Amino acid sequence: MKVLLLNGSPRKEGCTFTALSEVAKTLNQNGIDTEIFQAGDPDKDNVKAAAAKLKEADALVVGSPVYWASPTGQIIEFMDKLCSMAGKDMLHKPAAAVASARRAGTTATLDVLQKYFSYHEMPVVSANYWNMVHGNTPAEVQQDEEGLQIMRTLGSNMAWLLKCIEAGKAAGITTPQAEDKIKTNFIR
Repeated sequence: MKVLLLNGSPRKEGCTFTALSEVAKTLNQNGIDTEIFQAGDPDKDNVKAAAAKLKEADALVVGSPVYWASPTGQIIEFMDKLCSMAGKDMLHKPAAAVASARRAGTTATLDVLQKYFSYHEMPVVSANYWNMVHGNTPAEVQQDEEGLQIMRTLGSNMAWLLKCIEAGKAAGITTPQAEDKIKTNFIR
């Protein structure tokens, strides 16, 4: 099993990477392979590379710093393009969002990112609080003991859910059969 973690920060090894690394470490300790992918660049080739990795992954974690009380514009553009390109490969895969902030805007960031998951019927994985860390530098994030515990709990919960899904598949449980999409137009 493998989890793809998207770092939506333009800073390759900044605060968001620090949070995602804590999740990855816990997943690895639970026997789950991980890859942190630098998703801060929404150009077509980078999105295409992530789409290929997502196709092979069993779950997804998307991390973003908070800019202006919401996710970065880069990760929103990246996710818009990724969902258009690889939405079919997202269906029914567990997913989680992670927010990193100096101070505020974390829950709004999580809300925006989780909408991508809901649309693609992805089970949303939670922790023991909202999936966020606080700090202005990676060293400050390392001092956020509660935030790091949340990341570890998220990793443990993701590993548990992946193992439950694997056990379900082994027992013959299949994914739900999709109905044809109905689109309602409210303009007459």
